[in-house]
Amino acid sequence: MSATPQASRRRSRRNRILAVAAGLATVGALAAAIPASAGEAKPSKPGKEKPSRYQDVQLLSFNDLHGNLEPPAGSSGRVTHVHEDGHTETINAGGVEYLATHLRDARRADDYSVTAAAGDMVGASPLISGLFHDEPTIEALNGLDLDVTSVGNHEFDEGAKELARLQKGGCHPTDGCYVKGKKFKGADFPYLAANVIEKKTGKPLLKPYWVWKKNGVKIGFIGVTLEDTPGVVSAEGVKGLKFKDEVQTINKYAKELERQGVKSVVALIHEGGAPASTAYNYDCDSPGAGDGISGPIVDIAKNITPKVDALVTGHTHAAYACTINDPAGKPRTVTSAASFGRLYTDTTLTYDRRTGDIARTAVSSANHVVTRDVAKAADMTALISRWNTLAAPIGNRAIGHISADVPNVGTESPMGDLIADAQFWYGKTLDPEVDLALMNPGGVRAPLTYAATGTEGDGVVTYAEGFTVQPFSNTVNLQDFTGAQLVKVLQEQVSGTNAASPKVLLPSSGLTYTLDLRKSGADRVVVDTIKLNGAAIDPAATYRVATNSFLAGGGDGYPTLGQGTNDLVGADDLAALEQYLLANSSATKPIAPPTANRITIIN
Repeated sequence: MSATPQASRRRSRRNRILAVAAGLATVGALAAAIPASAGEAKPSKPGKEKPSRYQDVQLLSFNDLHGNLEPPAGSSGRVTHVHEDGHTETINAGGVEYLATHLRDARRADDYSVTAAAGDMVGASPLISGLFHDEPTIEALNGLDLDVTSVGNHEFDEGAKELARLQKGGCHPTDGCYVKGKKFKGADFPYLAANVIEKKTGKPLLKPYWVWKKNGVKIGFIGVTLEDTPGVVSAEGVKGLKFKDEVQTINKYAKELERQGVKSVVALIHEGGAPASTAYNYDCDSPGAGDGISGPIVDIAKNITPKVDALVTGHTHAAYACTINDPAGKPRTVTSAASFGRLYTDTTLTYDRRTGDIARTAVSSANHVVTRDVAKAADMTALISRWNTLAAPIGNRAIGHISADVPNVGTESPMGDLIADAQFWYGKTLDPEVDLALMNPGGVRAPLTYAATGTEGDGVVTYAEGFTVQPFSNTVNLQDFTGAQLVKVLQEQVSGTNAASPKVLLPSSGLTYTLDLRKSGADRVVVDTIKLNGAAIDPAATYRVATNSFLAGGGDGYPTLGQGTNDLVGADDLAALEQYLLANSSATKPIAPPTANRITIIN
């Protein structure tokens, strides 16, 4: 859901830096008693026992891992639980050492269990994975026994050829093999991309579907990513590809699977919604099915053919286990397991051997926390240690000091403000005429935490931590805009493609204005409150603005940012943050988190 890098810039950074280093369940409203005969086999002749008519199949799922092999830091590594009396509890969660243990413990002994994901397994990853083109994450997913996943928008961060390499294996075309004499083998599981079409051939880039089979039980999986992937990925990443409508694509392949005798179908959709509560155990079916969820997945779910029995979703990093009525008016489970490996979803699909379909009234889903109070999976610990050894010479370098946590939560986050300040400061080193900087919220991937994550010491910001915050290798670009264009950019935050789900830019210090969310569309930006260093914006004046290259190309629904003039391209954004922290902080004078008060928000 974020800004994505130009693949060449990502490779450029890697090439430079590599050279340096030679329980608690939220049960869906579908839960109901299945027929009394379920689980009971009819009497049969000795030695010829027939399987039960009804077979429960366990579907374990997760989404938006983003290469978070180690436990995520700060708020990115926590989930919220709401107790019956209304008080909330924050639980530390995530890390593949713990995810592996939870998944392995959850799987049923009878092995009628399948594990699926809904995209963004890689991309925008911390240094331990991102530095190595996410080979460590694919290796970890193989170890987690992932059976199938859809692609997400971040699977295209480095383009279709790199995605194909992650699927099929082979060493990186530029960086080569990371372990001497050992070739990267690729994913053991299929990536599904039913709605991603190669323009040259007119065919899906990867497999559109996959069928899980066991003892006569057959369940098909169709995988799609959001149709708007080109709007949130760099042009280079989606070059030569076309992204089709999610609903039409799923309906098409559900029919194809039915013709092949597969009547039980799960859709893996990298698109999602927003529940009314951020608590992972929120009952979004109260007071009625689907009442507590909004966003793109609602309309998608309402229009996908009833032939599909369950939807596993992602992209919004939210947690929910809901039901939304299908076009026939029947409830259908729709789930998402937040992000970064903090949750997994356990769904029971009751398969009717007589009809070959899922008994919908018996479907139930629950999200479970990947707590860190279980034994670590030894194989994942070894994997993390091995890749950390390779990354350590780069990642452990100190690049600055902070006096307290710098959160990345809220409409205006301190972390986003800090990045905007860094790009403004860096921009002025290139051109003293720079007036301000704007940062997109989706490009801010994590907070900076005061507590040491390793041996660096409290308050020390390491390169690895900076990489986790800004992993995209976007460049810092300077462009000229008129005051009228600048106002239009701010209005595009809450209008056009961003009207339904605003993407509020983070401004550098000096730019202030009011955002009235009670209004609609562009009117939510109160134009006469927009000021730069206390002065009103002059529509006819020219303003020099620093942004990252993704925004400078009009990404994230900001076409006006693609119309700037007098372009100047600087270094990548992480280098800008590093230079800013080194110049403006020290062990004795750490930098304080910005106060997020540049935008006055009226709800």
